[in-house]
Amino acid sequence: MTRNHEITVIGAGFGGLSTIRELRKRDKAARITLVAPRAELHYLPGIIWIPCGLRKREQLIVPLDAFLKRNDVRFHAAEATGLSDDGRTLQTSAGDVANDALVIASGGRFIKKLPGIEHAITPCEGIAAAERIRDRLREMQGGTIAIGFAGNPNEPQAMRGGPMFEFLFGIDRQLRREGRRERFEIVFFSPAAEPGKRLGGKAVTHLLAEMQRRGIRTHLGHKMKRFDADRVVTEGGEFKADLILFMPGMTGNLWFDQTKLARSPGGLLQADAHCRVAGSERVYVAGDSGSFPGPDWMPKQAHMADLQAGAAAANLLAELAGRPATATFKTELVCIVDAIDQGSLVYRSPDRNMLVPNLHLLHLAKRAFEWKYLRAYR
Repeated sequence: MTRNHEITVIGAGFGGLSTIRELRKRDKAARITLVAPRAELHYLPGIIWIPCGLRKREQLIVPLDAFLKRNDVRFHAAEATGLSDDGRTLQTSAGDVANDALVIASGGRFIKKLPGIEHAITPCEGIAAAERIRDRLREMQGGTIAIGFAGNPNEPQAMRGGPMFEFLFGIDRQLRREGRRERFEIVFFSPAAEPGKRLGGKAVTHLLAEMQRRGIRTHLGHKMKRFDADRVVTEGGEFKADLILFMPGMTGNLWFDQTKLARSPGGLLQADAHCRVAGSERVYVAGDSGSFPGPDWMPKQAHMADLQAGAAAANLLAELAGRPATATFKTELVCIVDAIDQGSLVYRSPDRNMLVPNLHLLHLAKRAFEWKYLRAYR
């Protein structure tokens, strides 16, 4: 009797859950185990709407019990802590989990080395961070709001700037709706002279023009030095800030240090074009955990994680069956930069770059996509 393969997936985010869906679509018999701290999906793209009240915590957390039952997936409530036996044993905070193949989709980690970074809120750390922004905005009677992002100098792909543009334009629009915008100065800052360049030249021009149109001041092209409790300090000067929102660059999870897995210069897991971790047998990666071959504008976003998950699942099953692992993923950036009641669509592929600016229909499309995407997990 042939033993069913044991496949372990780490992470209950976009990459991990899409991997499970793709695995189960291709193999009804494989024994799949999901390892994550909680059996729930946090839909982080929706946190941009928490400060203005369009979304609440309970709308963005999806319990996965029904999804796991439908797909016959075992759940191991734990955090990954290391690997042994050439990847065949995953060490976790709740004991070891054996596998025949492994997919790592445990996300990335924000680089928190900048002096004084404790004075800033990092929005994409989760729902609680967005709630802090909401509460601070409610408390403030006026002042300066500083919003910016930076990257990992050793990893061009390890950056998440898109949501910061959404917080920037969303907060501007929210304050205008509340009749309070004239009491605030909003400053956008970045060490990049052309923030958003990874979205394409048209997008950079549009974003900077939109900031000017909205009366948002910019402080660009200067390396960060530190944050104080009430100011942002760069090599090009400093400015007062009563609220600082900052997205640093990303690197790999701390638990990667307890493994022999290949790492990129920026600390992520080094993957090949088939999403296999370089030099490892039957160990794959999808989403923010990995550094993948491709253009330096390749995004760290849910859509890219989904595409990588499809390739990882196909190749993993092929390898288990003794077939060549040949599947690759499409490199594609699709982003609606939302501003509460309108949005701008940015699309980029190796041979095309498109911008559709400022349409209410695009805001509605972003909300519709959220509903459709989450329906698969409810």
